[in-house]
Amino acid sequence: MSSITRTPTTPTVKTPNIGAAIFALAMGGVGIGVTEFTMMGLLKEVEQGLNISTPEAGHLISAYALGVVVGAPLLAAVGAKLPRKHLALGLMLFFTLANLTSYLAPDYGSMLFSRFAAGLPHGAFFGVAAVIAASLVSPSRRGWAISMVMAGLSVSNVIGVPAATWVGQTFGWRLLFVLVGGIGVLTLILLWKYVPYQAPHPDASIRRELGALKRLQVWLAILIGIVGFGGFFATYTYIAHTMTLVAGIPATLLPIVVALYGLGMVAGTVVGGRLADKSVMGTLYWVLPGIAVALVVYAVAVHWPWSAFVMVFVVGASGSMLIPALQTRLLDASPDAPSLASSLNHAALNVANALGAFLGGLVIAWGWGFVAPALVGAVLAILGLAVAVASGLLERKKPLAA
Repeated sequence: MSSITRTPTTPTVKTPNIGAAIFALAMGGVGIGVTEFTMMGLLKEVEQGLNISTPEAGHLISAYALGVVVGAPLLAAVGAKLPRKHLALGLMLFFTLANLTSYLAPDYGSMLFSRFAAGLPHGAFFGVAAVIAASLVSPSRRGWAISMVMAGLSVSNVIGVPAATWVGQTFGWRLLFVLVGGIGVLTLILLWKYVPYQAPHPDASIRRELGALKRLQVWLAILIGIVGFGGFFATYTYIAHTMTLVAGIPATLLPIVVALYGLGMVAGTVVGGRLADKSVMGTLYWVLPGIAVALVVYAVAVHWPWSAFVMVFVVGASGSMLIPALQTRLLDASPDAPSLASSLNHAALNVANALGAFLGGLVIAWGWGFVAPALVGAVLAILGLAVAVASGLLERKKPLAA
């Protein structure tokens, strides 16, 4: 009687489609970028539609930024026990519904609230998206994976923002929020289909995530982002005035200026990801003074149209090189609370937005001219370098936790 030997079968594990998963996460960045930046180009239409003043319309942008700063740590901590895929889906659903609420908002007060609500999931989504992307690749490719997710925000400035601005100007500014809602629905479908399920850490908790805030290196990384990136926004906020009044470029060519800035951001994000894979701190040490030099050259070159076009691209690229390194640095500084630490990068960037715009407006009000914000930005970049050097010296004495 012959015996039959049965070979135990190994359960088939589905290998995640890394490219599709990262694309799905990046698509969320496109939607976020469109709703954040298009409002700046539609302020005039918003003023007329809601019958409000220019400062009141500007407060809608501030409300969104405030939502990012508040929501980034709060939602990341609250969602600590959720599987990362489910957290990303929940945040994108929140973002989509909040934007559709903006479409329906009947008056200024409700619009102000809806813009604040739309900003709440911004930082937390990017935070968990960066963690997911980094977990899908080897440690030596984390910077690249994170840069690909962040590239969605940059791509939105090249394609999404100009298209949404045209739609808003041609068919009504409220359609911006319908367009963003459509991108949100598409992102939800892609996330559900391609992002692999990852069980939450067994020790995950709100307290564990909030523990990231006890680490000095986390706060130093946040400070690098706030100070070092402030110059990027000091320049970008007043770029339309600088291009038309200093460079003498016709207002009709401003979409090209914005597109060049966006292309620079895409290039800088990709290159910055590669550099971060080689050395996170080395990238910070080289990119921050590079930003300072680029802004000083921009302040000189912006007096001629041809060189202004070139330097718009360079400034966009130099600033964006910083983002993947900052994101990776926060992950390294708080490995046991990655979602919260990573989300704080976007809270820091929105504080940088407010700081840069404020300081840039201040020197313009003092009569220093529209090139002055770029020089302020150069000083901020050097101050950011000083913080980075202090962080590096501290790490030599007390290495980061594994």
